Amino acid sequence: MGRIIDKVDVICEHKSDGTVIPLRFRLVNEDGAYEAYTIKGYREILKKGCYTTPDGVTVSSRDKIFECRVLILDIYRTVRLYFNTGTCDWKLSV
Repeated sequence: MGRIIDKVDVICEHKSDGTVIPLRFRLVNEDGAYEAYTIKGYREILKKGCYTTPDGVTVSSRDKIFECRVLILDIYRTVRLYFNTGTCDWKLSV
């Protein structure tokens, strides 16, 4: 199970057809400084109703799940972003 960060700032594109495309995210590190990451690639994970993901996040029909590739310390890593369309909150699983 990954570490879940509940409050994440995300820059995204909202298209006219309702599609959301995450572009960048930032979070506060242990020192209180912001760290920003550019999303190099993503794919939206299709949902199957209300369930708990393998990383421990409960999702419903209001949530969008994105599996994203980011460059962290010169290594590509895969993280998950969770977007609640009702509250417009973003979560991150690393």
